[in-house]
Amino acid sequence: MDAPAAPLELGNTQTGSARDLLFASQSLGSGRFRTSLSVPGMHCGGCMSKVEKTLSALPDVEMARANLSTKRATVEWKSATVPPLLEALETIGFDAHLVDNGPRADPHYYRLIRALAVAGFAAANIMMLSVAVWAGADAATRELFHWLSAAIAMPTLLFSGRVFFSSARNALRHGRSNMDVPISVGVILAFGLSLYETVVGGEHAYFDASVTLLFFLLVGRTLDHAMRERARSAVKGLASLTPRGASVVQEDGRYAYCPVSEIVPGMTLALAAGERLPVDGTVMSGTSLFDCAMVTGEGLPVSVGPGDQVRAGTLNLQAPLHIKVLAAAKDSFLSEMMRLVELAENGRNRYRRLADRVSELYSPIVHLAALLTGLVWLMVSGDWHMAVTTAIAVLIITCPCALGLAVPIVHVVAARRLFETGVLTKDGSAIERLSQVDTIVFDKTGTLTSGHPVLKSSSETSPEILSIALALAQASRHPLSVSIARSIKWAGSIPSITDVNEEPGAGVSARIGETSYRLGKRVWACETGKTLQSGPDPEVVLSRVGVELATFRFTDNFRSGAHETVAKLKRDGFKVLMLSGDRSEPVAQSARELGIEQFHAQCLPQHKVEILDQLAQEGRTVLMVGDGLNDAPSLAAAHVSIAPSSAADIGRQAADMVFTRPSLTSVREAIVTARKADRLVRQNLAAAVLYNGIAVPIAVLGYVTPLVAALAMSLSSIIVVANAMRLSRSGTAVKDPEAARYHLPLEAV
Repeated sequence: MDAPAAPLELGNTQTGSARDLLFASQSLGSGRFRTSLSVPGMHCGGCMSKVEKTLSALPDVEMARANLSTKRATVEWKSATVPPLLEALETIGFDAHLVDNGPRADPHYYRLIRALAVAGFAAANIMMLSVAVWAGADAATRELFHWLSAAIAMPTLLFSGRVFFSSARNALRHGRSNMDVPISVGVILAFGLSLYETVVGGEHAYFDASVTLLFFLLVGRTLDHAMRERARSAVKGLASLTPRGASVVQEDGRYAYCPVSEIVPGMTLALAAGERLPVDGTVMSGTSLFDCAMVTGEGLPVSVGPGDQVRAGTLNLQAPLHIKVLAAAKDSFLSEMMRLVELAENGRNRYRRLADRVSELYSPIVHLAALLTGLVWLMVSGDWHMAVTTAIAVLIITCPCALGLAVPIVHVVAARRLFETGVLTKDGSAIERLSQVDTIVFDKTGTLTSGHPVLKSSSETSPEILSIALALAQASRHPLSVSIARSIKWAGSIPSITDVNEEPGAGVSARIGETSYRLGKRVWACETGKTLQSGPDPEVVLSRVGVELATFRFTDNFRSGAHETVAKLKRDGFKVLMLSGDRSEPVAQSARELGIEQFHAQCLPQHKVEILDQLAQEGRTVLMVGDGLNDAPSLAAAHVSIAPSSAADIGRQAADMVFTRPSLTSVREAIVTARKADRLVRQNLAAAVLYNGIAVPIAVLGYVTPLVAALAMSLSSIIVVANAMRLSRSGTAVKDPEAARYHLPLEAV
């Protein structure tokens, strides 16, 4: 990032988020800056227009453009102070955060696309020339067309063949072999023999075989790469949650903004409301509410005060605090989460797909068969031309086109099938891993439940009392107060309140006339009577001068399809568990209602990972379904993972799949589709083996020319693709009401 051309206002009036925004902005010179924001809430053209108008209306903003496809907004501004970009979007209901301006393109993918396009164009043109030769062209025309084919094939092999040649060269250089070695040898030998035939005026040339071979192989390689590279790392997303610095209280009481890398234990930080804590620490002074969803996964804020320990990544919601630093950023809770996710992702990346395991045996067998064929024919016939031609035919006919397409084409069709049923797949290997699971682990809040408190019951229905409760609830942004304000339908007048004061972690107090009222925790609102809430459900008490007037109880409703999904998974023989950071009572109650026998409450992120590791040591293959920031390490650590679209950005990035519909039935539908895809993959691999078992002996006996070998290889690839397409036509019965609403074909479950 360029250094600022001119100093900006970075005094105590600037919030930490404004400083972060400045450091993340690109300097354009002359005091102008460009800032990129991620706005995941944009879903339509109206949203895009609203975002652009809101940002453009800010003072000193020169340009604002939103991109609906990437869900990002780019803002150019010129000002002595940082404009409130994030705050402006928040006022219109859009959560936004900073994004990295670095390059996001995948150069290898585009290299494959270019190679595929060139090979396809060349194969089509050479095939047209070959058809003319096959039709009986005279010797002069045949020779001309052979030279034209050579002129097209040579640059094509040099350009498109690099994908395989460089890989084969690297493997041989390190004394090993891979799938690209027989491919490279077959293509080069076929081209070399064809060029020799062209030079000496021979009747047959096989330029079409070598280029068509490249084209089919590049189709499989490109599809496979696209599926593998769609999985994005969650580590970068977690890192984006770490503030770039914080205000440090100096000895003279003044605040100095310090980069997070320079914050050391013993320092005192001034954490304003709305700022995220960059390091672990202990509250020294002040009381506030903290959003600890990253730690516990629970949406309700936690009250903190002097002496309470707070963790990096948590968000201060209400009041300024002074916090003593306990650990440097590299040793903080957030850094530990990043390490957990990175280790889990590295372990997952070592997963070897079925086709990769098969290919280890394939390469040496193909080489040995071609070499022996050539040597035997040379000894038997003494004709080196015949021996080389037969060996090349063996290499081509056994070329792993069908094997290369067997897995990626099924995974592409399965991904399309899953998309139609509301499941997005980021990694092709995830489909294979999903087919192997025998244990399902669910997070509770936001996964099995909606994640939002809903007013369950009220002990008082008097219109007067409800109007007072509504007046106080509207004065607070606490999730339980918001739930009261949304749930109470009120058409009459609401009393005016004065002296409004919100006590962090306790509730809100106000006066109506000369009478004082409180809405909050029972122990704070009431002077007499019970001081502890009864039952697992959260509650809020309305009191007048310390006397209880009404009690409001809340629940977190189960997600649509939760009961049905758990019951069917258990019926299918899966072991089902629940892990949650919530208190023991609500977790136990939810487990009883869903019929889940094994559950764990008050789990921190590392505890969830430890439980998953223990299950793996027991020989279990685990699917993790979670949504919270605290679930990111366990989503990455599981054998395979799924997150709802409502999950935190980090959770979606860590998961292998995302289901986009409200119903949890998508989880079981994904498993059904994955198991069908796995069967098709195995059928395709079996077909490839059977094809080689029939074709290789015929080629070894000399009955196949390189051209016929290329046609046979193409036919085997077509059979593999046709078999994969069966997945898109299977099971059209609609069982899920969501599917009926969208008119999409779902797997019969």
